[in-house]
Amino acid sequence: MQFLEAEFVQGFIRMANDGWEQGWHERNGGNLSYRVKPEEVEEVRESFVEKEWQSIGTTVPDLAGEFFLVTGSGKYFRNVILKPEDSICMIELDNKGENYRIVWGLVNGGRPTSELPSHLMNHEVKKQVTNGKYRVVYHAHTTNLIALTFVLPLNDETFTRELWEMATECPVVFPAGVGVVPWMVPGGREIAVETSKLMKEYDVAVWAHHGLFATGEDFDLTFGLMHTVEKSAEILVKMLSMQPQKRQTITPDMFRNLAKDFKVILPEKFLFEKEK
Repeated sequence: MQFLEAEFVQGFIRMANDGWEQGWHERNGGNLSYRVKPEEVEEVRESFVEKEWQSIGTTVPDLAGEFFLVTGSGKYFRNVILKPEDSICMIELDNKGENYRIVWGLVNGGRPTSELPSHLMNHEVKKQVTNGKYRVVYHAHTTNLIALTFVLPLNDETFTRELWEMATECPVVFPAGVGVVPWMVPGGREIAVETSKLMKEYDVAVWAHHGLFATGEDFDLTFGLMHTVEKSAEILVKMLSMQPQKRQTITPDMFRNLAKDFKVILPEKFLFEKEK
């Protein structure tokens, strides 16, 4: 099978383009990665051209020997659907999870996303806590969510509660809540470590003044999570622009009733009584 004909590659390209269409990926902003299934690797192995090993910049032993499809550093999401062979690549990790090599893509040179340490460290955490079910990690510059990081307290409780209150589906889509990472220099090990700590508990993390980081089992679920959080943030931004105080909202007991009917568990730490 030709590499670009594989279903997982087509799904990756579609998700990247969907993010571009939402306006989340100005210039070379954002990045996407997918932990490829062994049978999918075999489908496209005949297309591999193995390049030299490079240091990841961190160590992910639980991902040793695995393959990932990732966007390239400095590449534009706009071009993923137009020139995928130049914009994305598949990489293989060595048997210690310390180095990677490109086996397909980036035909005009380059390297995987500069935030590869964040992606791989979070893939490792989600593989551990979900028994291998999660395979997608996605970072986007979601406009309204970024705006909220300038006006809301940068803590998990505030962001989760405010986002939950904006649309009834939110606590059903992300019942564990959202984590918040304070501003850090992107692309380094420090932000990767802090995000991976949150990913033990959450599927989505806010990067203050930068964007959103989401994980999921497949492309649809991960994109849907990102889309839901950003839409909720858009509603909150619009509400705050009309009036700083809510006249009515969803109360803690209403959330508890919702959780019962939809059979989800909502942590009590987010169902606090607000000061009037």
